[in-house]
Amino acid sequence: MDEDPPGALVLDSVSHAFGDRTVLRDVSLTLTERRIAVVGANGSGKSTLARLFNGLVLPDAGSVRVHGIDTRRSVRKVRRLVGFVFTDPDRQILMPTVAEDVELSLSRLGLDRDARAARTAEVLDRFGLAEHADQPAHRLSGGQKQLLALATVLVTEPSVVVADEPTTLLDLRNARMLRAAFATLPTQLVLVTHDLDLAEDAERVIVLDEGRVVADDVPSIALPAYRRLMS
Repeated sequence: MDEDPPGALVLDSVSHAFGDRTVLRDVSLTLTERRIAVVGANGSGKSTLARLFNGLVLPDAGSVRVHGIDTRRSVRKVRRLVGFVFTDPDRQILMPTVAEDVELSLSRLGLDRDARAARTAEVLDRFGLAEHADQPAHRLSGGQKQLLALATVLVTEPSVVVADEPTTLLDLRNARMLRAAFATLPTQLVLVTHDLDLAEDAERVIVLDEGRVVADDVPSIALPAYRRLMS
């Protein structure tokens, strides 16, 4: 097997099924771009593809490698590299206050209290949540909750962020807020989305249909292909 390119996310002949329903069929991709969007109809396999990158789903056939690490062999190492943002931020908000929720993500890093507090303050300030630090997390707006979910991921300094339909539950204003946050991310981003405006920001767009890659190109080529597919 040839060595993977540095910093690559690699799917090598990956197939996966849930029961008798096949959701991915012999997918091979090598992703090195900093901004990658994945689009497709409901049921096309997008969310399953996203979950492969941090070991939430393991392939039935083929392999998935993150920076050379096989997800099947070293899922714990992979999850230190890849942060995952779910569609519904309430799934990721676990603590009573905003600051406590961010600090919880740091608990496994072995930092002392001052270091945790400093890193928490920095990431909350970056996402405009500093003034809400001591407020109940469940009282945030939908957009603020999604920004908090992103903050809890980024505070651990992952190399890759995977976001699965992060704007689905947001109104236009909050979706724009999240889009602006994504534009400044210092990490590689894999974005699964129905929001084609958001996909336009990517360097590369993967189009899935019935578990197969049917287009893979820059947005100006891949997104028109997707629109034709949907028509």
